[in-house]
Amino acid sequence: MLFSACQSSRPAAGGSTGSTSTGNDLPSGNGSGERKTGMSKTAKGGLIGAGAGAAAGAVLGRVIGGKNGTAAGAIIGATVGGASGAVIGRKMDKQAEELQRDMKNARVERVGEGIKITFDAGILFDTNKSDLRAASVQEIDKMAEVLKKYPDTNVIVEGHTDNTGSDAINQPLSERRAQAVANETMSKGVESGRITTKGYGSSQPVADNTTAEGRQANRRVEIAIFANEKMKKAAERGEL
Repeated sequence: MLFSACQSSRPAAGGSTGSTSTGNDLPSGNGSGERKTGMSKTAKGGLIGAGAGAAAGAVLGRVIGGKNGTAAGAIIGATVGGASGAVIGRKMDKQAEELQRDMKNARVERVGEGIKITFDAGILFDTNKSDLRAASVQEIDKMAEVLKKYPDTNVIVEGHTDNTGSDAINQPLSERRAQAVANETMSKGVESGRITTKGYGSSQPVADNTTAEGRQANRRVEIAIFANEKMKKAAERGEL
């Protein structure tokens, strides 16, 4: 997902290591709907890549995801586009609905042909720690149960911090937190080969680090879910 200064457990899409359309966007997991754009996520999945190059894909990534986040970037990078992308989008619509229904303490967003999940790190971890809180384990386990129902997807787990402290502290902390979420997910039966972990430290803020609210938003774990090669080929053959 536009990767730099990161750790990876398996190769990710693009060579890095490691429902019928309704016209409505899926609301975010916190109860506030995403910005309406007049086009469903499924339709957007078909639009991307229908002749769009890397630069156009980056622009569409910002439009679809609402912000140029790394998880959204990874999903856009795995885009198929065209009719196959629209079919994949319908599969992702259903999966996203299930995730949003079951996960009450995370934000679930449909982005292009994939799904982005954002956890506030304060919900998952104590300050400067990478051990999952007992209450947060239940939320990750709910995610794992849905992932097991849709085995033909890849998952990237990213850790992010605010800019308090040094890179020497923040970078490994973000890596350990991403790995902790991945480990719990795998312990519930999600195959390890589907999961890549990455830590970004404080290098990918989504808010202003000069405010307490901004720093809280930047302390997060993001998860990208997108089609693997098996699903892409099935979509191309009309078998999804």
